[in-house]
Amino acid sequence: MTWRQATREEIYAYYAEEFPRYLDDLPEFITATGPKQYAVAFRESHPVRKDEVPAKDFIRRDTWQTDASGDRTTPEFDDFEDVVEFIRHPARNDPLGRSEFALADPEVLEKPDPRPDAVYYALDHWERPWVLLVDIDAKEIARDRADEMVSAAVDDQDDDALLDAAGILDAAPEGYPYAFEDIDRAIEYGFKVRDIFEDDFDAEETMVVYSGQGVHVYLLDTDPAYRYDEQSREVLNDLLLETYDIPIDPVVTADRRRVARLPYSLHADVCSIVQPIESPAFDVRSATPEVIDE
Repeated sequence: MTWRQATREEIYAYYAEEFPRYLDDLPEFITATGPKQYAVAFRESHPVRKDEVPAKDFIRRDTWQTDASGDRTTPEFDDFEDVVEFIRHPARNDPLGRSEFALADPEVLEKPDPRPDAVYYALDHWERPWVLLVDIDAKEIARDRADEMVSAAVDDQDDDALLDAAGILDAAPEGYPYAFEDIDRAIEYGFKVRDIFEDDFDAEETMVVYSGQGVHVYLLDTDPAYRYDEQSREVLNDLLLETYDIPIDPVVTADRRRVARLPYSLHADVCSIVQPIESPAFDVRSATPEVIDE
């Protein structure tokens, strides 16, 4: 099994043909107007309308227009199909419309329509508490594993040299900064975090999502007791990192401005569907979209 980047044609085919099948399976809090923003990342920067503004390889778009007090006034997306059209054609359907800061229309450029390498939604939310998500990345697991495998003679500031010396860059998937065993380990950690949420926090609604290069673990209880603020999230980070020794990214848990990969979006760098999973035995090979020519 090898991984590669999806082509422009495969990305478009996925969002045109396959992604719509999953819309009914999206978590109920992911709606056209619930998350405060949607965001897309591009492989190559795309120009904006205003000449003096740099081209963009990542854009965030609000789901609501707001007044001076920050209160919602007008939705940018009428329904989730509008979000899908934005994903398929970000420049043509930019919510900024004809603003000078909107993406430039490909029809007036020599550049083609941009395609999303990644699609995100904001964890900050209009209609529920700030979504609590824990991120576990296979890259960090591989880096820690390489540290244990390689002698101190290797410059520990050079990750590529360290990973190469540990044989990780040559292990499948070749050329990526982790091996499949590191992804499997991330998935195992993810279900351990889910168990901690359920056993230690009496959580009733949790979700583990394969993110393409690791996992996202959600605690979704909406009872007021679970409206985790910044301070309680820092405590949670300390618990997972120090007590349970789980290699999470603490910034993702604690930063309200963070975005997460949209479930059922395509991780185009590895040709995998981001998706909820039910078991640590999940086989990442099953996440390859039908539109990908292996």
